[in-house]
Amino acid sequence: MFLGWEGVGLCSYLLIGFWYDRKFDGFRITWTGDAANKAFIVNRIGDFGMLVAIFLIYMNFGTLEYIEVSNLVAGDYSLYDTGLITAIALLIFLGCTGKSAQIPLAGWLPDAMAGPTSVSALIHAATMVTAGIFLIARNSVIFASAPDAMMVVAVIGAATALLAASIGLVQNDIKKVLAYSTVSQLGCMFAALGSGAWIAAIFHVMTHAFFKACLFLGSGSVIHAMDHMHTVKDGQDIRTMGN
Repeated sequence: MFLGWEGVGLCSYLLIGFWYDRKFDGFRITWTGDAANKAFIVNRIGDFGMLVAIFLIYMNFGTLEYIEVSNLVAGDYSLYDTGLITAIALLIFLGCTGKSAQIPLAGWLPDAMAGPTSVSALIHAATMVTAGIFLIARNSVIFASAPDAMMVVAVIGAATALLAASIGLVQNDIKKVLAYSTVSQLGCMFAALGSGAWIAAIFHVMTHAFFKACLFLGSGSVIHAMDHMHTVKDGQDIRTMGN
């Protein structure tokens, strides 16, 4: 899981910086390389937490197999709501806030829109950013044994959902609108996980993958059409698209 986690982070970095010689976002002067670096560095912060959690799990349980760890945690009632389980759960969640763009590590995903739209549809809507949801759901026994960590997950998820949706309302870039919508939807999934609604969260991972990928591909089609209109300077600015 961790190797795949790092691999998809590397792919994201390379794909965000695909047009490395271009500026993006007509309202701020930013190079796509800056956006790629931001995504990479923010994800490293989260990955540090996940790595420490893996170390703690191996030190205390002697295995990194999901099912074996879950059985050990479920079978030892003395671990319930202890500092060890809470620390492991919070460190795993730190990794998830980086990969799945939650407060306080949410800033990289909107800037990741510097990459090609097809990349946004695949990685930044449907696959990579939902890895954090999968990780928490897969370790549901650990989180169920740490109610304080569950509360943190629920509160941060709900706060991210509300904040990102509010920011998305006032964006002018068609892809930024969808990016903040993605952050908001991920927040909803984390709120579900923090509430113990594991099935609902995974169900929304599936539905979100389809509808958000289609929305991004649709926005790419619109951007492509707008870029061929010589009267339009920025094909992603929704203010130039009429009514």
